Amino acid sequence: MGHSSVRGEGTRGGVPHAREAREPGWDEGSGGTGTGIADRPDDRDGTDTGTGTGTGSGAGDSGGRGRRRTAGGAAGRARGRRRAQSRKRKVFRWMASVLSLLILGTAAAGYFYIEHLNGNIRSGNRAGGDSGVKKAAPNALGNTPLNILLIGSDSRSDPKNVALGGGKDLRDQQPLADVQKLLHVSADRKHAAIVSIPRDTVVRIPECVGDDGTAYAPVADRPINETLGRGGPGCTLTTWETITGVYIDYWVMVDFAGVVAMADEVGGVPVCVKTGVWDRPTRQVKGGSGLKLPAGTHEIKGEQALQWLRTRHAFRNDQGRAKAQAMYMNGMIEKLQGQNAWTDTGRLMGLAETATKALQVSEEIDSVQGLFDLAMQLRDVKLDRLTTVTVPTVEWSGNRNKLVMVERADTIWSMLRDDVAFDKNGDPVGAGSTAAPSAPAKPKGPDAEAPGALAVTVVNGTDGKQEAAVPGRATALAEVLRGKGFTQASPSRGAEPRKDTVVKYPKADGDQGRANAASVAKALGLPGSAVRADAGAEGVTLVVGADWREGTAYEKPKAEAGDLPDGSDVLRGDQKDCMDVYEVYRWDGGS
Repeated sequence: MGHSSVRGEGTRGGVPHAREAREPGWDEGSGGTGTGIADRPDDRDGTDTGTGTGTGSGAGDSGGRGRRRTAGGAAGRARGRRRAQSRKRKVFRWMASVLSLLILGTAAAGYFYIEHLNGNIRSGNRAGGDSGVKKAAPNALGNTPLNILLIGSDSRSDPKNVALGGGKDLRDQQPLADVQKLLHVSADRKHAAIVSIPRDTVVRIPECVGDDGTAYAPVADRPINETLGRGGPGCTLTTWETITGVYIDYWVMVDFAGVVAMADEVGGVPVCVKTGVWDRPTRQVKGGSGLKLPAGTHEIKGEQALQWLRTRHAFRNDQGRAKAQAMYMNGMIEKLQGQNAWTDTGRLMGLAETATKALQVSEEIDSVQGLFDLAMQLRDVKLDRLTTVTVPTVEWSGNRNKLVMVERADTIWSMLRDDVAFDKNGDPVGAGSTAAPSAPAKPKGPDAEAPGALAVTVVNGTDGKQEAAVPGRATALAEVLRGKGFTQASPSRGAEPRKDTVVKYPKADGDQGRANAASVAKALGLPGSAVRADAGAEGVTLVVGADWREGTAYEKPKAEAGDLPDGSDVLRGDQKDCMDVYEVYRWDGGS
């Protein structure tokens, strides 16, 4: 009895705690056998103590039961705590496992989505040739201006483009770059400019090589839109660098279908016409974009957006079309900023999906990250610091249907090279900045040869359109160079009229040729942008241009912010302007 009662007390003292900690059914079948408690060491000790005879067993049983009850309860509670902690650890491990799977699953989904977007992107070589133009030196904070060439292709190789742009018979013809705009974002990312060259502007197209290795010889007096068919967008970029002396970081190209897709993605782009417009065929002029809008402001998308960008006759000429395209681009940027497209994840995903399908880009930005980083450069540019211009042109003497840039266009290129704002809305020069201007960075590559070892030819190019050549300029500058250690400098009897002073070197001489030419430029105080590679150059050649008609120390022409030349068709991003419509194409809004 005593022995049996002891075992019963021990069971009642320990089991309830054990059951609190166990999962249901964990101790089923143990009751009544003594296997749950009697096998513990303290139970065995109590059993031995309680096995005496007579009355001694009663006292011993009473003390043993108390001790066993206390010991059994404490042990049970300890085990309960351990089991509870064990169960919590299991729950935490389970939660951690599920969370890890969710994170990995989300990361994998994100990875595959990014790879999907990357797979949409088409790319090509940045340049189609060597213009000899190098990237500008960084400012005091280590930043450089950003220049992106925006190209609109009229390619009909895709059935979607044929459906939108017509011209089924043009499927196999080389595409034309009918839209060409240079987007310049300042080194401080506070102002931006968009410069257009009309598609029929006659230029010299340099030697280019296409992505497929096809070589194209240089040609003169050809419309700039033909560059796309002579080596692809890389050739268009090289032509722009050759003309402007501005280093271009990337190109971005869009076709008809891409324009429609992007306009639809942003929900329409605001544009405005002073009167109703209907760009249709007339007795005198065939063709037309088909644009049909009543007077006022409209948000255009789909095919109507493409019609707006292609309209020329109703806006009088190529210059008018360039201005309409500028209005469209300003409206697009305004719309994106209004939609918080740089911070709204949903908008970013929608834009990314559309943009990666619509755009073709140079290989340096052929990834979602590259495009995102590029878009972020425009995030902080205010609309009143976004300026669009068209370079001044006149009819070409060789064909009145073609255009040629006038000399005052050089002011635009100079402002781009020097990162001078096209607007007057910024801080005065130096305001708000305590950083001192940095010295130009030393070009990477070999050191220049010793001055005395370089043969330098000096050419008089001061013969401008308005003024005759300055006699003796080549001789005077050759003497200056000899005084600076270039003892082999000599004047040329020939002339090479040029508006800007340059130091040319043979393209075949590569980095060593550039280093040698740069040493000549530095000795004369010429900017790094004056150094150019030239396939036709025979050794280092200084051409003294019309911008250096006097003196022996070069003084760089200074441009003030906002001082754009006449005829630039300036349009500010915050201006709510409306397009004039040529009277032949005005529409009263009726049927």
